[in-house]
Amino acid sequence: MNEQNPVLVNVWRGDMIESRHSGAFAVVDTAGNILESQGDIHRNIYARSSLKPVQALWLMESGAADRFALNAKQLAIACASHGGEEQHTGLVNDWLATLGLSVESLECGVHRPSYGKARYNLTVSGQAASALHNNCSGKHTGFLCACVHSGIDPVGYINPDHPAQRAITRVIEETLECKVSDQIPSIDGCGIPLYGIPLERLANGLAGFSKPGGSNSLSQQYRNRIVKSMMAEPFYVAGTDRFCTRTIEKSEETVVVKTGAEGVYIGIMRDAGIGIALKIDDGATRAAEVLMADLLSRYTRNNSFLEYLKNETQIKINNVAGNHVGNIMPAKR
Repeated sequence: MNEQNPVLVNVWRGDMIESRHSGAFAVVDTAGNILESQGDIHRNIYARSSLKPVQALWLMESGAADRFALNAKQLAIACASHGGEEQHTGLVNDWLATLGLSVESLECGVHRPSYGKARYNLTVSGQAASALHNNCSGKHTGFLCACVHSGIDPVGYINPDHPAQRAITRVIEETLECKVSDQIPSIDGCGIPLYGIPLERLANGLAGFSKPGGSNSLSQQYRNRIVKSMMAEPFYVAGTDRFCTRTIEKSEETVVVKTGAEGVYIGIMRDAGIGIALKIDDGATRAAEVLMADLLSRYTRNNSFLEYLKNETQIKINNVAGNHVGNIMPAKR
């Protein structure tokens, strides 16, 4: 970590700052200009699940999305970190069935639903969690879909030397204009290869997703289709009570945001024509969401969305008795 990264978010209790979150962010337009940044935006970070819209480009590029006539819900969940709710697991299960596959084909591993009510319902039902409940099961099903379409044996599709991951690595390099294949990859939470990427390159690549439709470029059409699917089906990007879902909903089809583990977030602003990438050094999601809301509020042209964002940039802290005792807020700069 760069110890010189500035404090970007403060946690106040009463009239005193109790905790501070340092980090970095970059805001880049479609011409590649850095409009705003703080902290070290050139060192490598792990984008984690924030990279899913980029990884989903192989699903488009391979021709699988067209062959299987994938709808907006399927494309949204291919980019999702979902809560394991019934709608999420049902969609993934049905998609696998159309491919002639089953939950056993998923190599993402098993964890209980991240959404509390879904976790409770699963416990009460007496059922065990499966790979369908993994928050990355939609992304993995997208990988399997492209494998089936391309005639690639899907077994071991998470391994760095598998044709699927080689193709996805190439897509990452082309989209972000950043070489990563010379790295020894780490492993993400769901088992796939993980590469270091500078925030500036991540924001620059995502700015390309903010360009308007009408381009003759196939690659731009693929980006547009992914973004439009995420905007049309925000529940399938995350789920109930999630910042990603409600922010996309409130933006009125002008913004996509996507979380990544360890304090990473990305934003795609169609109305402003920019890409945003940020990383909170200590990995705190609470700080990443407040910072993302603050950055979106600076560039949005939508007044009703701006009103929504005001509440997301000043998160109230209540004690056990329900009394308001503090706030999580952006640091002044």
